[in-house]
Amino acid sequence: EKAVNLKKDLAEMQEWMTQAEEEYLEKDFEYKSPEELENAVEEMKRAKEDVLQKEVRVKILKDNIKMLATKVPSSGQDLATELNVVLENYQLLCNRIRGKCHTLEEVWSCWIELLQYLDLETAWLNNLEERVQMTGNLPDKLDAVNDALESLESVLRHPADNRTQIRELGQTLIDGGILDDIISEKLEAFNARYEELSHLAVSRQIALEQQLQTMRETDHMLQVLQESLGELDRQLTSYLTDRIDAFQMPQEAQ
Repeated sequence: EKAVNLKKDLAEMQEWMTQAEEEYLEKDFEYKSPEELENAVEEMKRAKEDVLQKEVRVKILKDNIKMLATKVPSSGQDLATELNVVLENYQLLCNRIRGKCHTLEEVWSCWIELLQYLDLETAWLNNLEERVQMTGNLPDKLDAVNDALESLESVLRHPADNRTQIRELGQTLIDGGILDDIISEKLEAFNARYEELSHLAVSRQIALEQQLQTMRETDHMLQVLQESLGELDRQLTSYLTDRIDAFQMPQEAQ
């Protein structure tokens, strides 16, 4: 009777493993939204816990069959053979569910990481847009133009590492058919805004550089003219002081 019960337990265990494999490993999942992906991750975590909890039951079966084999070798031997099959299938099921759970957790982590990088780069784009707008109405002063140019250039020196991460993470998920529509839409919007603002910022940078160069040249010309007028003023003052007749002066002084 005990052998019959153990045989029945082994059959039930095998049936449960078959159902678990069909439910958790053979279903085709489509992750078209973050909610679907998150639910799949949670489901696989529960599946992993469920399968691992059966380890106690498997151990009890194993111990009971060993005990029976010592008392009734003939019955125990037949059950031991069935047990080995169940143990092998159980270990395989555990490994496959662990692997799928780990994969889904990695995918979810990849999605969260992508969102974090997009948030960082969006904040940088907002800052860049603000700096560009600030260059629109500058006072006609060299210091103001120079400060605006330096401020814009400091933002433009932003490293490209985050954008590389966004591209690689997004492509990895899209290649796996995971959230591909959502990610494609997000990346398209981000890249379009990045290209537009980058080109605008660089154009404004060039314009500021040219404006600054013109202002510096003008300032230099004014300085040279002021020095020339100052020298001329000193000469004229000297002529007047010495009471020199105008016709005795050099032509340029006249």
